Amino acid sequence: MDTSGTQGSDEDTGRRAAVKATARELLVKLGAGGLSPEVVARAGGLSAPDVEAFFPHRDDLLTALIIDAYDESAAAMEEADQVARSAGATAGARLLAVTRALRGWSFDNSAEFTLIYGSPVPGYHAPQETVPHASRTPAVLAGIVRSALEAGELTPPRRVVPGPPLLRPEAVALFGGAPEAPFSDLIERGIVLWSNLIGLLVFQVFSRTHDSVRDESAYFDFAIAVAAESIGLVVPTAEEAQVGGNTSP
Repeated sequence: MDTSGTQGSDEDTGRRAAVKATARELLVKLGAGGLSPEVVARAGGLSAPDVEAFFPHRDDLLTALIIDAYDESAAAMEEADQVARSAGATAGARLLAVTRALRGWSFDNSAEFTLIYGSPVPGYHAPQETVPHASRTPAVLAGIVRSALEAGELTPPRRVVPGPPLLRPEAVALFGGAPEAPFSDLIERGIVLWSNLIGLLVFQVFSRTHDSVRDESAYFDFAIAVAAESIGLVVPTAEEAQVGGNTSP
């Protein structure tokens, strides 16, 4: 049986992975602005054509790293949610578990976190192919909120967002359809929760809270609980939560 095609494919996959691994190392040292096929080639002991065979331009390289970062961070959340659901956790405990997982990944991979949630890379415009990968994080949150709604774990809001819905169709589709009153603005509130989570991580990963808060891990849990109140979800205290570690800085 002729396996030359498979072997070639495996070799290409290995070379591509090696190029990305070198690029990730340089991302830590140089930041996204310092990456280019030529720089990666020199650092990896390769020729520029070797790198350009997989990533012809800097933007191709950045896109690959961005997709990997979105996928890895979302996978950490999805795994944490699976563990929480298997343990019979409430939606609030699941939320705490997945946000802690994202926090852990963010501290362990601060360069990649910066790449996807930090300042835009000058001259780079993320292509449409990154969107499904970027959607995995809010999809985890949406799944938890949807479960809470279906299980009757949400408290109706005291104040509904006035006027017509503020949503794009993509947001409604991600949530699985528009909820009915009294939770008709739940998706808008969910986006507030999502943006609060990312903003909180930006503050903590970039050391914006270290001079204000004695225990940043405990503060993170507190902030998530406060943000969850906006959608009517109760997040358990650290003592009450039976899932999700919180060992990050």
